[in-house]
Amino acid sequence: MSAVEHPRPARPTTLQVALNGGVGDDRMPRTPPETARQAAASVAEGATSIHLHAYDDDGVETLEAGFVATTLIAVRERCPGVPVNMTTFADVEPDPGRRHALVSAWTVLPDLVPANQGEDGIGELAAMLAARGVGVEACLLSDRDTELFLARGRWDRYERVFVEPTAPDPNEAVADAARTSRALTDAGCGLEQVHHGVGVATWSVLAQAVRLGHGLRVGLEDTDVLADGTPVPDNAGLVAAAATLLGSR
Repeated sequence: MSAVEHPRPARPTTLQVALNGGVGDDRMPRTPPETARQAAASVAEGATSIHLHAYDDDGVETLEAGFVATTLIAVRERCPGVPVNMTTFADVEPDPGRRHALVSAWTVLPDLVPANQGEDGIGELAAMLAARGVGVEACLLSDRDTELFLARGRWDRYERVFVEPTAPDPNEAVADAARTSRALTDAGCGLEQVHHGVGVATWSVLAQAVRLGHGLRVGLEDTDVLADGTPVPDNAGLVAAAATLLGSR
């Protein structure tokens, strides 16, 4: 009698909240206590992971170890057990060597980091963090990023892959996301895909991702309004709307 092959349990769909990043307005959390408060509220609405940026005392994004540590500790106190992803974005520190040195000095480590595939020095940075036990999420912002990611192979180094069209036009962003998703599938990349857009394209990209069966990212880093244009007071309102989208599958 042949052994019965049992299907693997379905993995939970990622709903990542992108709490902050860039300039934004007063709704975007910058201090550790407010970042932690909005993180907890977002988790209560269905977020399964947290992406964030640390800010210094002047409200400027930073990769400095002390500010990163304070932010991570505050968020983990309010959101125990929820994976936290700390940015390594080159816009925070454009010089690859300086960025590597700053991140190497981190004393409190996140659970995850994003790795924008088109950035100089990202391979070395990701390898260093992986060696310290940090999970890496590949981020594809362009066709070139996708080409680089697929050519490098060894996709098992990553926890999942983020499809991040940057086009402000909803139709263009949706087409870009679909093309990237198809390229990943055609190449045999079995990593979970998590999709998000920016600005007015956000909800069109998310709606398509739901139809395609992918995970979602949403938050004040990406948009500050709901699909109908209604402003939200904080990240939790965006997460609640995205969770409703996922529940409609």
